Amino acid sequence: MKNIEVNWSKEELQTYLFIYCINADYKETKEELETISLKTNKEIYKKMHNEFEKDNDYTSIQKINESLKNLNYDKEEINTLFEEIKELFLSDGKYEILERNLMIGLKRVLR
Repeated sequence: MKNIEVNWSKEELQTYLFIYCINADYKETKEELETISLKTNKEIYKKMHNEFEKDNDYTSIQKINESLKNLNYDKEEINTLFEEIKELFLSDGKYEILERNLMIGLKRVLR
């Protein structure tokens, strides 16, 4: 198994994480995409979406985790990310079981 190396900015990490999350239920809704568009710009979104498309689930989690470490996220910043993820999940008016399960898994892995 090779080491995962990432050199993302906080905005790139956040965008990748949001893309990862909205794919929890295997569909990107218009509302979810609009929520992401308020938090990032089109160029970063395209770059991170292209990278996400190449990654499998394991690689995505490793990249997210490694980037959180590299960027020295503290507990408060991670909690803020989780609040934003929940807002993202609720943006389409539903909080699907797959989204809830992903949130539980992310909390275990990232905290």
